[in-house]
Amino acid sequence: MGTTVLLLHAFPVGPEMWEPQLDALSGFEVHTPRLAGRGESIDGWAEQLLAETEGDLVVAGASMGGYCALAVARRAPERIRGLVLAGSKASADAPEAKERRYRSIALVREEGMLALWETMREYAIGANADQALVERIGEIVASQDVEGAVQELVAMIGRADTTDVVRSLACPFLAVAGELDEGVVAESKELVELAADGELVVVPGASHLVSFERPDLFNPVLQRFLDRCGA
Repeated sequence: MGTTVLLLHAFPVGPEMWEPQLDALSGFEVHTPRLAGRGESIDGWAEQLLAETEGDLVVAGASMGGYCALAVARRAPERIRGLVLAGSKASADAPEAKERRYRSIALVREEGMLALWETMREYAIGANADQALVERIGEIVASQDVEGAVQELVAMIGRADTTDVVRSLACPFLAVAGELDEGVVAESKELVELAADGELVVVPGASHLVSFERPDLFNPVLQRFLDRCGA
């Protein structure tokens, strides 16, 4: 059995966000699960994903998906051949971040997914992103289930710090961050220093959803990493 590439999506989108990667990864066994609808615990999501897959894994997570990727690695380190965080981090939410998520829960329930997206869009994909990508990601956000999004927000509020997971990795670790995503860039630098085999790639001009915004730069980096992991 070969290695499965597990791609875990960001919030408030779904696995459709990985569309720009699928052709580039056509030579790999790729699994793009949906995280919404799995309950209100990222640890619980990780348990489900491990039960749904077999054998070795390279796990790549975008933003929220990175939180889940770290939870997967904590539970089954012997199965992990590589770990990628794309616009993600290991730290838990600070109190002010938790408060923002509670406000997001109220907003999405009262006004829907696109109202929530408007509060996030410029940070997530940037003002100068390709218009076709902007339109496509808007479609993806609009198709997401409100109660599934609420579950995801609750799960992110309750997640633990997973910095120790990065420190204990016995496999290659890759952090990819958009240049404009300054907080994530700063934490990614720290995480790479903690990892035994860490690499940081900062994508010029990109924002938070770096894999979706700049697949032309992200995909070759991911392909090289997968080759290095023997996927």
